Amino acid sequence: MELITACLSRFREELASGKNPFDAVVRTVETAGRTVIFSGVTVAVSTAVLLVFPFPFLQSFAYTGVLIVASGIVGAVLILPAFLSVLGHHAVRRGRQVNSFPVTSKGLWYRSAKAVIRRPFLVGGAALALLLILGSPIAGLQFGLPDDRTLPEEASSRIVQEQKRNGFPAEETDAIQIVVPSLESPEEKLDEIKNYASELSLASGIMQVDSLAGSFVDGQQILQPGENHERFSGDEEGTWLSVVPSAQNLETDAAKLIGDIRELSAPFDVLVGGYPADMTDFREALLERLPIAAVLIFLITFVILFLMSGSLLLPLKATVLNVLSLAIMFGALVWVFQEGNLSEWLNFTSTGTIEPSIPILMFCIAYGLSMDYEVFILSRIKEEYDRTGNLDESVAIGIQRSGPLVTAAAAILAFTFAAYAFGDVVFLKMLGVGMTLAVLVDATLIRGVLVPAFMKLAGSANWWAPKAFRRFYERYGISEGEPVTDSVPTKPKVIDR
Repeated sequence: MELITACLSRFREELASGKNPFDAVVRTVETAGRTVIFSGVTVAVSTAVLLVFPFPFLQSFAYTGVLIVASGIVGAVLILPAFLSVLGHHAVRRGRQVNSFPVTSKGLWYRSAKAVIRRPFLVGGAALALLLILGSPIAGLQFGLPDDRTLPEEASSRIVQEQKRNGFPAEETDAIQIVVPSLESPEEKLDEIKNYASELSLASGIMQVDSLAGSFVDGQQILQPGENHERFSGDEEGTWLSVVPSAQNLETDAAKLIGDIRELSAPFDVLVGGYPADMTDFREALLERLPIAAVLIFLITFVILFLMSGSLLLPLKATVLNVLSLAIMFGALVWVFQEGNLSEWLNFTSTGTIEPSIPILMFCIAYGLSMDYEVFILSRIKEEYDRTGNLDESVAIGIQRSGPLVTAAAAILAFTFAAYAFGDVVFLKMLGVGMTLAVLVDATLIRGVLVPAFMKLAGSANWWAPKAFRRFYERYGISEGEPVTDSVPTKPKVIDR
């Protein structure tokens, strides 16, 4: 919707400048069409990065995100222009002869940008301090494993699990399963199995170990092999052991427990599995691939913004501001869901940790949306700067032209995400609260305050690029084309250092 709205707004603007419908459509595709493609590719890349995680749950979001963005781009730059060429002046509301974002407009966004530009240190510094305070809880972020407390309190599965947790010290259904796949004639090696099971039972947090050689507690054999232990015998080779952890240890630090068991020396090759090990491996795989995903997002979006702006400083600024926006989002997750604040109002139970897959999904989506807003704002600022060479006016007019579109898109997204905050599952609540806050903060304080403050302070250095990069941009960069004006366009000032 945002992509189509951007093209429609630009078309109305071109009509208001005096162009006939055909020329207005052509100019719309040349300018807003390029911006839409840049914006769409940015969002698509951010969601496509989820493919680096080896889990269908996250990969499905990547495929869906790319498909939706691709459909939006096709609709905005191919299908919509055809309709606009047919509608012509009927695309403008009757009696309205000016566009929504005229060049001479000095609306709210123009005035607010001018106020920031007049006092960039004061206003920008105050906004930055506020955002840093809001994002400070991220320092206490702790990833953990999900359990039944992510479900509503009235869910029968949660009620059963809470009764087991409160009434019993351990539960065999949560046992860690250790498989010995290549042990020949296990019955003839009961002594080795016995010694290994005895050592396992001495590990911190282990209540009992059951095996083909009997049951063990605190290094002592409490049951001799019997009928109940025949289940640990394979057909011809191989056996397995059931390691029952305490409920308290399983909830507090299951990952450390699994690590201790895997580090314990065994007289044969073993494989450690079961629900606790599954969730631990899932978390470790996510966190292991997270740096790769982050580097890919930062690098690819940096290149996209460079190709659009010809600057190295502006993509760097956009990356820093996006990271700040993400810090606000994760800070909210820690303060609300990890520490349990607002738990009564949002009706959830805090576990003291954050399950990692949802924040990773939110990271990719939020970063793509933040860069999406950056592309729309920067494209209009650059177009005006190419036309006039006046940085202050270019920033104010660019924000005025793109501000209403970004604000409307952010309001729609925030309203949509906010609905998830009142769902029954904690994961959906996290998505709703975090994304709503990230979208609103990004579209207001960051784009409305920090962007003009930064660009004012950077001055002509906004367009800085080394000679090699400047030559590359002049050859391969994609600009907005000739500006909508009868005046002679001026090239952006590029500082070469």
